[in-house]
Amino acid sequence: MNGPRPGDNGQAHEPLLELRDVTKVFGGGRFGQREVVALNEFSLALDAEHPVIVAVVGESGSGKTTMARLLLGLESPSTGAVIYKGVDVSRLSTRERRVFRRDVQAIFQDPFEVYNPFYKVDHVLTTPIAKFGLAKSREDARRQIDEALRAVGLKPEETLGRFPHQLSGGQRQRTMVARTLLLRPKVIVADEPVSMI
Repeated sequence: MNGPRPGDNGQAHEPLLELRDVTKVFGGGRFGQREVVALNEFSLALDAEHPVIVAVVGESGSGKTTMARLLLGLESPSTGAVIYKGVDVSRLSTRERRVFRRDVQAIFQDPFEVYNPFYKVDHVLTTPIAKFGLAKSREDARRQIDEALRAVGLKPEETLGRFPHQLSGGQRQRTMVARTLLLRPKVIVADEPVSMI
């Protein structure tokens, strides 16, 4: 996935995000827990110059979610490395980590874990806009939110101003997809993104 391509004049592009010979082992340790190898010497390279959709298919417990969490920097590999723009994710500076967080976004299988039940749905959409300075004004932020909601088949007037429990599971999942689209990430890691739709 990261070799030279037609029209590249023979020059290879550095992958945007890469799992390099990653092994992830859970368990073991002092209390005699059985070790579980979730991934074993697994490699994957995602190239920003040539975007693709990669589907990872496997039975339950085959390491798909572990791979997703590694790509997102939410887990550390037991061996191997997670590389973002040529730098090991564990060694990113504060500024680089901020860019990584915007460029690499997740859509999780269970949207319930993302919502704070005490905040309206608006909060989950306005927070990333404010955090990453994506809007010039409140009106611009609202326009972006409306566009993102419509892009996932939701009507802003029926979604905004409501608490998570007032939306169906499918509406909550679509709202999380809209949130991800707001950031215009370079990589979207989706762990069963349509499980509730």
